[in-house]
Amino acid sequence: MPSSPFSFLLLLTLLSFIHPTPISSFEFEVGGNAGWAVPSKDTQFYNHWASDNRFKIGDTINFKYDKDSVLVVEEGDYDKCDSAHPIFFSNNGNTVYTLDHSGAFYFISGIAEHCQKGQKMIIRVMGHSEGPGSSPDAGNHTGTHNVPSSSPNGSGGGLYEGFHAMHVSLLWVFFMFLGSLLF
Repeated sequence: MPSSPFSFLLLLTLLSFIHPTPISSFEFEVGGNAGWAVPSKDTQFYNHWASDNRFKIGDTINFKYDKDSVLVVEEGDYDKCDSAHPIFFSNNGNTVYTLDHSGAFYFISGIAEHCQKGQKMIIRVMGHSEGPGSSPDAGNHTGTHNVPSSSPNGSGGGLYEGFHAMHVSLLWVFFMFLGSLLF
């Protein structure tokens, strides 16, 4: 009968590896080297930059700018460059914003003329299980990886490496072993 608790522990350990959880995120520098400023030519510069990247829940975006601001607004306010009712506002020159849910985020400059000249951006954040190829390591990540990676290119290798699941499994084994000693 001693094999029964061991079999149960083994089963729990194996099951915990089936659905590992993501353990990393990226910090993106908005606009790359250009930062957050009025685009010189292309009024869609920031939307092109955003579409070249793949964003997921938990990623952060860093806006670096001088004498300006960053606002998160509703879609209608984005279209009109209306800064009267922001969801979020910052003007500290180095704004870090966390993408905390899936869907669209609408960013504009707080200076109407800047927004009208193209200093605005839509970021679309993937849900946890959106379509084929939506795993966090698929697509472009040109941001900074916030968790140490064994991958030389900093892309995180497989972001679902199972470290969290392994720790959970070890805790299960420990508590099951402790329980078997007490009962």
